[in-house]
Amino acid sequence: MSTQLTILDELRGGDGRSIGRTSQVVAIIRRQPGLFPALIDGMHHDDEVVRMRAADALEKLTVTNPEWLQPFRVQLIKLAAKATQQELRWHLAQVLPRLELSRRDRVIVVAVFRRYLQDQSRIVKTFAMQGLTDLAMQEHRLRAPIRRRILSLMRTGSPSMKSRGRKLLLQLRALTVPHHAPISR
Repeated sequence: MSTQLTILDELRGGDGRSIGRTSQVVAIIRRQPGLFPALIDGMHHDDEVVRMRAADALEKLTVTNPEWLQPFRVQLIKLAAKATQQELRWHLAQVLPRLELSRRDRVIVVAVFRRYLQDQSRIVKTFAMQGLTDLAMQEHRLRAPIRRRILSLMRTGSPSMKSRGRKLLLQLRALTVPHHAPISR
């Protein structure tokens, strides 16, 4: 427990505009994966800076180690559903598609991401679009409705949402176009 507290202490201080010692924490946990649960605890911390940095470290670590998330699947989905802090939301939108989700869990996560599309933060909205696309890449039944939603968001969204939407539509289209057919522009 004291090691977990030390990890969270490394994430304290400053404000939300800096990552603080997040990179050092990522390096420590890469060497000692048993400390990974400290980041889950950190995302529930009273200090919003610790929550944000714990989520950032978790996202960075699970790019290469998504299996580390699986024991915390239920906890992460519940956190995503109740999170109001924008930094938690955008990191969870990146992380949740890395989980092995049941059909029921996927329905819940899609609903959470659809709520994120109503967020005030353009970053949260953009990562929710990405998260929905990542889920659609895994579940073919989601592709058509998510494609329609992205098209709708591109008509009304910010420039960053429009740009990301174009890239996401290309990813989705690549799944539906036979590999031997050229993609026309």
